[in-house]
Amino acid sequence: MEKHWTNEAIFYHIYPLGFCGAPKYAHDERECQHRIKKLIDWIPHLVEMKVNAVYLGPVFASYEHGYDTSDYRMIDMRLGNNEDFIAVCDALHEAGIRIVLDGVFNHVGRAFWAFKDVQEKREGSPYKDWFHNINFHNRSPYDDPFSYEAWEGHYNLVKLNLRNEETVRYLLDSVGMWMDCFHIDGLRLDAADCIDKQFFARLKEYTKQRKADFWLMGEIIHGDYSLWANPDLLDSVTNYECYKGLYSAHNTKNYFEIAYSLNRQFGSGGIYKNLNLYNFTDNHDVNRLASTLTDSADLKNVYTLLYTMPGVPSIYYGSEYGIEGKKQNGSDDPLRPELSLSDFPQDHPLYARICQLGVLKSMYLPLQYGTYEQVTVKNQQFIFKRTYREETVYTALNLADEPCSLVIPGIAKAYDVIKEELIAEENGTISITLPAHESCILYVGNHIPNKPTETKKKPVKQAESEQSNKKEHKKQTKPAQKKAKPRSEDKQKDTTVQLKPGVYRHYKGNEYAVLYIAKHSETTDAMVVYRQLYGDGQVWVRPLSMFIETVIVDGNEVPRFTYLHK
Repeated sequence: MEKHWTNEAIFYHIYPLGFCGAPKYAHDERECQHRIKKLIDWIPHLVEMKVNAVYLGPVFASYEHGYDTSDYRMIDMRLGNNEDFIAVCDALHEAGIRIVLDGVFNHVGRAFWAFKDVQEKREGSPYKDWFHNINFHNRSPYDDPFSYEAWEGHYNLVKLNLRNEETVRYLLDSVGMWMDCFHIDGLRLDAADCIDKQFFARLKEYTKQRKADFWLMGEIIHGDYSLWANPDLLDSVTNYECYKGLYSAHNTKNYFEIAYSLNRQFGSGGIYKNLNLYNFTDNHDVNRLASTLTDSADLKNVYTLLYTMPGVPSIYYGSEYGIEGKKQNGSDDPLRPELSLSDFPQDHPLYARICQLGVLKSMYLPLQYGTYEQVTVKNQQFIFKRTYREETVYTALNLADEPCSLVIPGIAKAYDVIKEELIAEENGTISITLPAHESCILYVGNHIPNKPTETKKKPVKQAESEQSNKKEHKKQTKPAQKKAKPRSEDKQKDTTVQLKPGVYRHYKGNEYAVLYIAKHSETTDAMVVYRQLYGDGQVWVRPLSMFIETVIVDGNEVPRFTYLHK
């Protein structure tokens, strides 16, 4: 698999019109509103979850739900204007979060400006060839003096003619505008299975020339994913096969179902093992996971699978709190609610687990680039491993209503990264006990800590984290000097100073995961072993005394490394 930023991505999917509480129809709004800026307030929430990419549903002008585009170059006035969205995109990028927009190119709404021109001028419109199968000898169900092809019989959605060069050029120029103005990083292609593949080839050539790592992901529900996701067309597609397996395996208490799909897709002979598929548990089109699962106790296990299986994990907004939502009378509105962070407790157990999984996904390379191999598959228990270079991560799950004991042969020592406990056996076989409806993630490699550390029961908000770090730093450091300099020899050799493991931010901005404290073999100096959470995840060593000291930046004393969270 070729390396790409999506290997390290954790997505957060937002349906903006619902998320922002916009009116259902554009005509209910008389002037531009600035609701889209609400997204900026959610950025700390995304950062805490280790989200580094957002997929935003339709944001461009439409009449109703966003998939009936009326203008590809204007933000829907129910959300704001282009300047508002530029501010949002800038804020997301400043936080290290990439942006993927919904590209709706199969069809437009009846309010689309070129279609309205055809309604007015009929055969005399220069845009009559922009649309599929226009016939001026028939009438449409809306009593237009012509007929046209609609998407799946929905005549409010007019199918575009993507074999027409003018149509294609208009759409490509629109994408270019989004790249130039909003600096987007990718597109999710709506109804990709209905779109002429020649258009995707043109789109890929156009976007890759402008931005080499631009990502194209298609909405594909059925069929062979490689027909769309391949070197000539798209980079990825939605993994609907595993979406179903994730909930169905738990509802039927049959892990063989999801295990079969994972092995078929990503095993040693897997048909998609070289693809980085887009994985999800719910979205704007399907019922919420919490409304689909028979037993809510299985939520944690489903998300553990989502974050540790091959592919790109995506959380649909609000599902980190286990909110429910079902289609009603054919309407998707219950799936797309307005939400406020104040509605949810920050110590919610599911949210805490998802935050923890985000850290682990960011920290362990096997979860980003590793191969996939089944270890144990039973109806109610499942173990698989992912390996990258000399490191392996095991995921073990139990969906039974009672605890179970499982063995993992061939390893004598492992680190439980959820409990932060070292597991060691003398006979070369690890034994673990999983509570009912629980899971564990084990790390095997060269960076196993020498002893267990304390586990926090919930994620710490940024402000709390900073306050905690100040207290910790005050205990660990001397008063600031004019510039950073090493401790005295006595302090340099002091191995009693403790440093909590977790994620730290260097004063220059990059983030690192502290793995453990080691001892220099010659000097006995305490050394911090830590991994960069960007790029290729290299592991570094630095004297503890240097790690915890302060530096002077622009006349202000700041920690060299600031603790963020576990």
